[in-house]
Amino acid sequence: MSATFEKSTSNGSEKFEATEEQQAKISEMRKLTGPLPEKLAIYCSDAAIARYLRARNWNVKKATKMLKETLKWRAEYKPEEIRWEEIAHEAETGKIYRSNYADKHGRTVLVMRPSCQNTKSTKGQIRYLVYCMENAILNLPPDKEQMVWLIDFNGYNLAHTSVKVTRETAHVLQEHYPERLGVAILYNPPKFFEPFWKVVNPFLEPKTQNKVKFVYSDDPSSKKIMEDLFDMEKLESAFGGNDDSGFNISNYAERMREDDKRMPAFWTRGNPQSSAPPQPVPTLPVDLNSINLNSDSNAADNGKVDISLGHVSDAETFSPNRSLLVNEGSDNGSREIR
Repeated sequence: MSATFEKSTSNGSEKFEATEEQQAKISEMRKLTGPLPEKLAIYCSDAAIARYLRARNWNVKKATKMLKETLKWRAEYKPEEIRWEEIAHEAETGKIYRSNYADKHGRTVLVMRPSCQNTKSTKGQIRYLVYCMENAILNLPPDKEQMVWLIDFNGYNLAHTSVKVTRETAHVLQEHYPERLGVAILYNPPKFFEPFWKVVNPFLEPKTQNKVKFVYSDDPSSKKIMEDLFDMEKLESAFGGNDDSGFNISNYAERMREDDKRMPAFWTRGNPQSSAPPQPVPTLPVDLNSINLNSDSNAADNGKVDISLGHVSDAETFSPNRSLLVNEGSDNGSREIR
């Protein structure tokens, strides 16, 4: 037996089906998480909690630990409060931006161009990445929770890679935005990518394998992949589409400023699309130390990593810089594949 739930999350109302057993685990996680301030309570919709459970194969203890770490991060980092003027300089070259078109499923599309890196500040680059993720989620349709990444490797070389940024990127995406990736298109990737992928592939779950698409501009079969996913009239010419308008920083800045105006209402209970399940709201500022990250985890879940490459779950992350990062047998271990 299953039920369809429509609960708010960080991209409005999402519909998903949960079995009675899964709903019981969602309810258990709510009890383990406890009372939260308004924004975090809105964040913790059934759909959001389910993403953390899926990322941890429906293991309540591991999913709760992961969620609590995200809640503490969001309370400290305040990703929903980042505004365009703060990170505009990071966007000037179009290294990451939200496209003005969606895929055929209506999912937000983030374009990533590693060769267009224009700054050296790890802090600044990560803050811009977080801004882009929050903006992409803001613009997801009500019934969607995953996005598309178009990663363009044109002009890319190893000089564009920072190990520090790559690791921090992977950490943020993997730990705080689980189950947000619908498909990653690697467009004209370096030659070493695909053979290495074939080695890794047997260790990944089918749904993870299916999320990664290698596309080459000189391969006819690749065109079919793009045609299946996108309206070619709207897709950028850089990816084989018919739109040659390109990235324009002035136009993009205007779009982002308009989105910034929508963000505050998005994170209040007055938002008609954000009617999270009622929860007690503390009248005092939340004590970050009260979010006990280890209260529901046993020793095996905390600090110990199984380094053997076992069956890898869907909690993987592709770094827009270079690396594929996958979990290895534990919720706090990951491995970079370069």
